[in-house]
Amino acid sequence: MAFAPMGPEASFFEVLDRHRASLRASLSAGGGEPPVRGTRRASSSEVLESIENTIQDVITSLAKHEAPAFTIDNRTTWENIKFDDSVGLQMVSHCATRKIKSDSPKSVQKFALILKILSMIYKLVQSNTYATKRDIYYTDSQLFGNQSVVDTIIDDISCMLKVPRRSLHILSTSKGLIAGNLRYMEEDGTRVNCTCGSTATAVPSNIQGIRNLITDAKFLLIVEKDATFQRLLDDDFCSKLSPCIMVTSMSFEAHNLTVPAIRWLGLLPSDIRRLNIPKDSLIPLTKHDHVKLNSILKRPYIHCQPLWRKEMEMMAELNMKAEIQALTFLSTDYLSRVYLPNKLKFGGWL
Repeated sequence: MAFAPMGPEASFFEVLDRHRASLRASLSAGGGEPPVRGTRRASSSEVLESIENTIQDVITSLAKHEAPAFTIDNRTTWENIKFDDSVGLQMVSHCATRKIKSDSPKSVQKFALILKILSMIYKLVQSNTYATKRDIYYTDSQLFGNQSVVDTIIDDISCMLKVPRRSLHILSTSKGLIAGNLRYMEEDGTRVNCTCGSTATAVPSNIQGIRNLITDAKFLLIVEKDATFQRLLDDDFCSKLSPCIMVTSMSFEAHNLTVPAIRWLGLLPSDIRRLNIPKDSLIPLTKHDHVKLNSILKRPYIHCQPLWRKEMEMMAELNMKAEIQALTFLSTDYLSRVYLPNKLKFGGWL
């Protein structure tokens, strides 16, 4: 069954089509799909063997009367990150590492927690069962202290073993929502149709179990805030700009935070001036905002993106920021009726 052609005329997508063709040409010139370091799919036997080897290294160190330590790629320094126009951000092939030592007061607790969660992961993989990050936290909430501790350790283990989180049989707590021109089959055989209406479809936790994806979407719109996502649903955005897919509250694995073609639609600092958004609809930058802004401007890949830099410098000059909801001062449906359609039709993205 084909998707119903309810959207604008084909000419509306000319800029998007050219952009897609350009991206595909860049990938082809680079030899096809770009390799992403550390994200290979791993079988259950490979994961079990990796964990066993890690524990064997700990035992060997103890037998030699040495303090065991875990070696993990350092994901906290931008020196380990490179930027490629056709790929985006990715870790360099020989990046610096950091050690989680068992004899250091600063890291001994984290070393112990890594061992504990490794043990839990081993049992999950061995029994072919799954748990969410939240499930892991609640096995001993007093020991872990807070959810972020568990999240960080799971990311560290994924990085250390060089396998995606899904291969560890740990699922994201947040599923996210999806709507638009997409149909697929879940792992248990359930057929799902995400055709846009007033409600969206919950993304299954086990996204690797999804198969038989069918779509003719021209673009995928990622919406950060649930309220904005619902507003676009209420305005029938997916149907008016069909074929497209819209998602929100997406959960990304630490290794998969980069994608070949994601673009920033806005609200851009230049839009604030261009649309004459009133000052009472803006939010003053905090001290933390300024620190973050200055930190981003110092990142090495920003030098390759003059338009990004110009927007951030403009934000610093304005000393203000705006939520996407600020567009409602123009009209309640300005976002879905004017702003996004114009951005998509004329290529108003970064």
